[in-house]
Amino acid sequence: MLKYFCFLFCFMLVFSCTSKKEILYLQDADQYSNQEIAYTNSLMQPNDVLRINVSALIPDSAIPYNKKTGGVGNSVELMQLDGYLVSEDLTINFPILGVLSVADKTTQQFAIYLKALLVDGGHLKNPTVDVRLVNAKVTVLGQVNQPGTFSFTEQNVTLLQALGYAGDLTINGKREDVKIIRYENGIQQIAHIDLTSADWLNGPFNFVKPNDTIIVDPNNPKVKSAGFVGNVGTLISVVSILFTTIVLITK
Repeated sequence: MLKYFCFLFCFMLVFSCTSKKEILYLQDADQYSNQEIAYTNSLMQPNDVLRINVSALIPDSAIPYNKKTGGVGNSVELMQLDGYLVSEDLTINFPILGVLSVADKTTQQFAIYLKALLVDGGHLKNPTVDVRLVNAKVTVLGQVNQPGTFSFTEQNVTLLQALGYAGDLTINGKREDVKIIRYENGIQQIAHIDLTSADWLNGPFNFVKPNDTIIVDPNNPKVKSAGFVGNVGTLISVVSILFTTIVLITK
């Protein structure tokens, strides 16, 4: 009878265990220390909302080139309402200058381009142009503590920071194969990131881009236990019931 119990307990344990190697992040991080950070700037995409501010030495001269704000303050929601929506053909309608293309440009590149238009066209002398994306967001789904869509206004947000927005992976998250779906220039990319290694830190997916979707699948123990045993408490209960059944049968 005891051997049946031991066999049953070991069988349950196999289905419920997760090894250290499946849990720990960046296990080879020391090999990638003191390396230069490769910052990336995203190209603007359809449905981006841009906050564009033009200023000049004579403030009144820049007024016609700025949208008249409909509210007071600098909240993200207000900036979105007063922003410029990028159309499907990657254009915006800018005061006085008319329709302008943002295709194949980052916000920084478009700021330089817009400044040149204002200067070369004799509109303003030595203007300052600031362009900011105000509706950037990333979606995190699957085995995380708080799945959802999260907005951010920073220029650069790392993958680990984005996972932090979602409350980190649960103990059941598959760290060796986190998927990132990215849409850029009409092309869909799907990357597979192993969070237990640090070799992806210098790659193109260290920093998330606006509209990225991050998917964390369940790990093998979670998949194996689905519909069978959901947690340690359930495991103990199942083992106790089966042990009692064996005792009764073998009497």
